[in-house]
Amino acid sequence: MADTVDADTSGGRPHALLVMAPRTFADLFDEARWARLRSLVTVDDPVRVDVFDGRALERLARVEYLITGWGAPHLGPEVLRAAPRLRGILHTGGSVKNLISEDVWDRGIVVTSAAEANAIPVAEFTLAMILLEAKRVPAYIAGYASTRDVAGGWRDGIPPSATFGGTVGIVGFSRVGRRVAALLAPFGFEVVVADPYAAAEEVRAAGAALVELDALMARSDIVSIHAPELPSTRHLLDARRIASMRPNAVLINTARGSLVDTEALLERCRSGLLRAILDVTDPEPLPPDSPLFGAPGVVLTPHIAGAMHAETLRLTDSALDGLQTLVRGEAPTNRVDRSLLGLSA
Repeated sequence: MADTVDADTSGGRPHALLVMAPRTFADLFDEARWARLRSLVTVDDPVRVDVFDGRALERLARVEYLITGWGAPHLGPEVLRAAPRLRGILHTGGSVKNLISEDVWDRGIVVTSAAEANAIPVAEFTLAMILLEAKRVPAYIAGYASTRDVAGGWRDGIPPSATFGGTVGIVGFSRVGRRVAALLAPFGFEVVVADPYAAAEEVRAAGAALVELDALMARSDIVSIHAPELPSTRHLLDARRIASMRPNAVLINTARGSLVDTEALLERCRSGLLRAILDVTDPEPLPPDSPLFGAPGVVLTPHIAGAMHAETLRLTDSALDGLQTLVRGEAPTNRVDRSLLGLSA
């Protein structure tokens, strides 16, 4: 889609502006979703900005809705002062913590998020990693490639699989954590959950058992992290908890790198007692000389669990659904609850 369009002020539709990086814009809007957007709101030239310079600030005077995405600048007091008619911010990403200022809430502006839509690919990625690791597939791939012997003695050194009857521990009964529990239901795992804010009956309804974090770490064959990044969750998985994990256990992190003590993780992986699948790291991005690269038992993926390519269209649909309800004068189901921000990512 182009970044510019002929002015369209017909029909009395409210004015909107897209605030996101060019690549984000290209990923989020195909012809059908572009047409849906223009059926709901008026989009003037420029359609999209990622910097609030003089011209963009002038555009804000008429804008009632901002559709934001990755690459959007912080929406602080200066932006809000330039947008006296702003009624809603429809975010195509997950967390809005670093996007909006307190002034947004004070103004009563409605904020929506696509966090629920983005939870789908993260949960699917996590399920794929759990199934592969429980079957010890990477070890068999490596052994077969190095020996070229399909049934050789090298197989004896691979730990038993943890598929049927193995235990998966979910740290954080979040949007993603709930989806992972639901996806695991057909596969014969025992699923345990640790989350101080989760209700035991909700966890049971998802086919899992609520346990303390220390118990989860000690009994799980695979631990998957889905807790939010908060001051209280920094190094939630510290050296003591990592050391308590079963030999040959697997740790999967698609949440935030800061939840894990990286040095303790490295030590455990180097000992040969743990494998770690890390889609997120601390810091992120990693410096090229990070010891995580090439460390035994560590698999790094470059933050790909969330929406990519066609998956991003779910995020657009989420934002447009919220926009449509607001334009109709209704309450969107994906509205961000300010009171829960302290417990969410």
